[in-house]
Formats: sequence, structure tokens, C-alpha cells
Amino acid sequence: MTILALQSVRTRRGARLLLLLFAALCAGCGPADARREVRLWHQMRPEDRAVLDARIAEFERQRPDLHVRALYKETEELRSGLVAAVLAQSGPEVVYGPSDVLGVYHAMGALADLSPWFNASEQAQFDPRSLIYMPAADPGDPPRLVFVGDRFGNHLGLVYNRQYITRPPTTTDELVELAQQNTIDADKDGSPKRYGLVWNYTEPFFVVPFLTGYGAWVFEESSGDDSAVHGIPALDTPAAVAAYQFVSDLRSKYRVLPRSADYEAAAELFRSGKAAMLIDGDWSWQGYVASDRIDAAVAPLPTVSATGLPMAPMVAPKGYSLTSFTSGQEADDGAALIEFLTSEETQAAFLADQKVLPSRLALREKAAESDDPLLTASIAQVERGRPMPTAIEIRAVWDSMRPAYQELMAGKLEPAAAAAAMQAEALRQCAALTTVSQPDATAPLVSLAGLVLLAAGLYWQRRAVADLWRDLRTNRLAYLFVLPSLAVILLTVLFPLAYNVVLSFTNMSLTNLRDWQVIGVANYGAMFTGEQASKFWNVLGLTIVWTVVNVVFHVTLGVLLAVMLNGPIRGKSIYRLLLIIPWAVPAYITALTWRGMFDFEFGAVNHLLAGVGLARVNWLGEAGPAFVACLVANIWLGFPFMMVIALGGLQGIPTELYEAARIDRASRWQQFRNITLPLLKPVLLPAITLGAVWTFNNLNVVWLVSNGGEPADKTHILVSYVYKAVFNLYKYGYGAALSMVIFLMLLAFSALFLNRTRATEAAY
Repeated sequence: MTILALQSVRTRRGARLLLLLFAALCAGCGPADARREVRLWHQMRPEDRAVLDARIAEFERQRPDLHVRALYKETEELRSGLVAAVLAQSGPEVVYGPSDVLGVYHAMGALADLSPWFNASEQAQFDPRSLIYMPAADPGDPPRLVFVGDRFGNHLGLVYNRQYITRPPTTTDELVELAQQNTIDADKDGSPKRYGLVWNYTEPFFVVPFLTGYGAWVFEESSGDDSAVHGIPALDTPAAVAAYQFVSDLRSKYRVLPRSADYEAAAELFRSGKAAMLIDGDWSWQGYVASDRIDAAVAPLPTVSATGLPMAPMVAPKGYSLTSFTSGQEADDGAALIEFLTSEETQAAFLADQKVLPSRLALREKAAESDDPLLTASIAQVERGRPMPTAIEIRAVWDSMRPAYQELMAGKLEPAAAAAAMQAEALRQCAALTTVSQPDATAPLVSLAGLVLLAAGLYWQRRAVADLWRDLRTNRLAYLFVLPSLAVILLTVLFPLAYNVVLSFTNMSLTNLRDWQVIGVANYGAMFTGEQASKFWNVLGLTIVWTVVNVVFHVTLGVLLAVMLNGPIRGKSIYRLLLIIPWAVPAYITALTWRGMFDFEFGAVNHLLAGVGLARVNWLGEAGPAFVACLVANIWLGFPFMMVIALGGLQGIPTELYEAARIDRASRWQQFRNITLPLLKPVLLPAITLGAVWTFNNLNVVWLVSNGGEPADKTHILVSYVYKAVFNLYKYGYGAALSMVIFLMLLAFSALFLNRTRATEAAY
């Protein structure tokens, strides 16, 4: 047998052994679980999860053939996960969450009909508002039951501290009077030590009771009911303006509100006894009532004195849906889990533990007959509430209200101007949300150009492809070893990039996830010349400022600290350890810490300013200070990286050069300028390039410190702007085009910067 034949046999044997080893590793060594699995994605609060886990354990005891894998997901994570599941037609069998997102889930085709498992007699046991129907795909078919609630409420109420208020207000006149009495500013410094009223007025959900109290609503009444598939915004009406005027007066005329209050700040003001009344949801009441720091009680929101109408919050069920990618036995198993988790026994367990209102009418009656004041107040408030719409436009309404509402509460807009801005933006976003772009004249050219580029690339690399094929036939074992790495690169880098390029020329959106079309260069045209072009250019300018300022401070502080640590300093190891901490701590923890430090009432920064006799700054409530807060947080995060890089470069510089410079009587600055900087160049310039790319794309800090671009969406950089464009309006094609522009800008900057600075050349 020839040497080549022996080598071929050995190669084949080695390949077989490698495949057998890989199969053994994949098979594992543990016993297989014979039970069928039911996957549940849920959004239950930590307080609820103990009850959920106990009920799931009971379900598995009753159904030993099933295993439930429950996975908690945040709202955005669950929504994006369902998008991927719809595209792949594979995902969880059951999802749990509030009903307001059902319009979106239904539009993307993610929900199945639960009617086969919940007949009419079973449905009659539930509050009708906790059973959500959606139209079938065929107009001739009856509506489908897509949601079964296990609780009903998710509503706002008035929480008051009985140490300050013995009887809750029943009208807004009484509310204002009590709030004024309990707003205490003894030293007259403009910063009260106690506020009469507080709520989270960064989110428009909390202003809805004021709207309903003045007779307004977020949608036109003919299309805004809780079963509507589509809604027409009605944010600029005389009743809405009157509501905004009253809310604005609470801040500017009656002066009973703090200057800045997000959800956590409002809750902490009340928990610490620095607020007499708080507007908050039923998900939080149990914690306030059980607190030993205050004597809290809950009452329904008052009636508006000017109209005689009650302040009616939005009410909504939370519950379960069966996903559309399940069928047969999987659907039966998922429905069995939903039946169990919405049963009377499970709802009774949540009622006893968390005091949430059940959706089953029999349990609701028992709760009403109890002498529990929390449940009594909750039921009274629910009866006044208005069902939250499930129309897909509700997300656009919230996003449209938020900027103008925040400027109203900051005193930057008058009520009439705020209402007009809300309505105009809501109409624009609703149109963008429901309109599917059609192919234009450039669509065939884009498709043809893609094919031509692909063919040209293959022709250009024809020799490399031929060489690869020949080499593959003679070195199969070697390629088999590198195959896993190539597969990972293909799946995580090349395929997503190519897919994103294709998507940037399509109309992929919420309503056509699986049947999108190539529409040409319309997405790029809308970005640069469309109605939102000015917004894009403004955000791009702010992003450039963000990147330049951050990189300058990162490099300056990093090099300065590196030079100091490279010198003869005592305790060098301790200083290195302390200075590396900002980089070692996870970025999201640091960002949230800085957000807390910039809080108007409790933040360490304002306490420091007050301690030296300076006025407090509304860091998170005004655009300029909020952007500065983001800069400070990101500078804190970034300088240790540059310090470590520079310190490594400094330790590679020969000491003889400095000795010679000192002999020539060169000053410290001359040594730094003529020796240190030139020899740091090969190390520092690539690090600057990398730092600029990271900073340009740093979503975490801006999103967490400014709470998603607040106030009024004026602290966005491009990457956060893309995030909102994609996930708030579900314009995946437009978002892909934006991301491609960012990629090309960074690619051009990196290539140009490295070439012009000759960063890859050696220093002599």
C-alpha cells in the first residue's frame, strides 16, 4: 500500500473517531427526562414568583408526564423573543403578561385560539373584561379567544400616610388643600422637606386618571374601547388640555410636587415619610401597607371638582396566552397549564399572598365580602376604572405623549402646546406603525445589484475558492477540526451582517414579519431626507459630541494616571486596584448607581452641591444636565481601560531614554512630548480607535442613566435612537438601515483614523 493510501485511510479513521467523540459529547451522560416539556415565558414580579413556583410544583405533581420550564423575561425581551419565535416558528407554548400588548402579539401572528379548551360555561366564571378576543385572520370566522386573565386590575390608586392625613380626599379640591397643608418648606429654601403629593410623572400612564376625570381619553371613543384592533389618538381635546392644566398647576401654581420624580424616587419619597400622598399601582400597595416606616392606607382616587367625574385609571387583566407555533399534543399541554394557573385554587393562592384581585367572579365576591381595607379600596377603584385598550397604536400613544408630558411637568411647555405636540406625534407614529411601505422604482435595481455584487465577489475570489476545494480534499481532518469555529463565525458574524444588509432594503415590520418585500432604497431616503431627517441629523451631531468628549477625557485621564502610577509612588499596587474598579464593575450597575447619585431629592451630587452652598440641579429632568450626567457616568466607566493600556505601553519604554534626556536638561514636559507620547503611539492609537467605536455604540449608559433618552427624548445617541425606532415602532427594515449607516460610519472612521495616524507603523 502506498504512503498516500495509508494517509487517506488514517484520515478517514481519524474523521470517524472525531465524529464518534462529538456524538458522545452531544449525547451526554445523564438519564433523559421522559416528561414532555411546557415552556412558560412570564413577567411576574419577584413577590409573585414564589407562589408561581409552588403552583407549578403542584401542577407537575398532578401531571407527572409534564415538566414546566418557567423563564422570566422583561417586557422588551419577551417582545423581541416572540418576534424571533414567529420567524422561526418555534418558541414557548405559553406566555404571561398584561393585556395591553395583545394587539402587537396578534398582529405579528403569535397567538393561538384558546376557545377549544375554555367553553362557554367555563368562560362565564371569569370577569368578561379578563377574556380578550381578537379578530380571526379570515373575516368570516368568529373572533378568537387569545387571552385568559388570572387577575384583574393593574390600576392606580391613592396611597396616603395616616400620620399626616386622617381622612383621604374625595374631590380634587380636597386633594389640593391637603397637599398644600402637607407641603412643608420650613427654611424657605425652595426645597420642601415634605411634599403633599407625588407620583411618577415621567410616564404618561400615571396622568390617565386626570384625563378621565376631565372627560378625556387617549383614543376617540368610537375606536378606543378595550376590544379595538386599531385606535385613533385623541390627545388634543379641550378636556385633555384642562387635565394638563390642572396637572401643571399642581407643580407651578400650588407647588405641591417635587421638581423631578421617576417611579423609584416617588416611591422612596413616600416610604421615607417625605410625601403625604402618592399615586401608585396595586402591584405596590401591599409593600406600603406592610412597611413599618409609615402608616399607609389606600383609597380610590378622588372626583374632579370641576367636572364631577371620578378619576378613573386604566384597568387591565394579566394572564396567559397560547402561542401559535404550538399544535397537537404541545397545544394540549400548554392549554392544560393555562387551565391550572387560572383555576380557582391558583387564584386563591395569589389572593391570599399578594392581595391581587382575581379574575374569577366567585373569588371576587369573597374578596368583596372580606373586611380587608386594601381589597375593599382596590375593588372600589376597579369599578371606576376604564379598560386599557389593546389596539396596537397604544404603544405609539405612550411614546408620543412622553416627551411633551415631561416638558409640561418641567415647565417647558404650556398645556395647549403639549396637547398639540402629543397629538401630532401620535398621528405620525400611528401612521408609521400601521403603514407598510411598498416597493419603488429602485427595488429591481437593488435586487439586481445584490446579485451582481455576489457574482463579482465569487469571480474575484475564484482562484481562492478553487484552491480551498483542492486543499479540502487532501486535508479533510484539519478542516474538520476548524469546522466548529467556522460555523460559529458564520452564524454569529457573517450571516447576521448579510441578513441585516438585506433587511435594510426591505419593508419588514410588525404586520409582515414573514412576508416582507425588497422595496429599494426608501429606508435610506427616509433617514436622510424624510420627515424625520432633522431628528436623525440632530442625534448624529449629539452622538459626535458624546464620542469626542468621552474619548478626550478617557485618554487624558488614562494617560495622566498611567504616568503617575508609572513613577516612584508609594502604595502603587493599592492605587492600581482602586482605579481599576470602575472598569471591573458591570456597566449596568455603575450606570444605575450614577442615576441614583444624580437624583434631585436623594442624590449624592445634589447633597454635595447643597453642602457647599450651591443650588440643586435637576440633573435628570432637564436635557442639558441629563446629557452631562450621562457623560460623567461614561467617563467614569472608560478611563481605566485607557489607563491600563497606557501603563502597559509606559513600562515598555527604555529608561535609558529618560536618563539621556535628563542629562540634556530636558524638562518633564519635553520628556513627555518627545519620548513618552511618540513611543505610546503604537499602543494608544488603536486603543483610541477601539474606545471611539465602543463609545459611539454605548447603549447601556445613555439608556440607564437617562431612562431611555429622557427627558423628552433629548439625550439620545444614534444607537439608542435606533433601538427606539426598531422596538417602539417595529420598523425592522428602517432600523436595519440605520444600523448599516452606523456600521459604515464607524468602519470609515476606523480606517481613516488608523491610516492618517499611521497607528500600525512602528515607532523609532
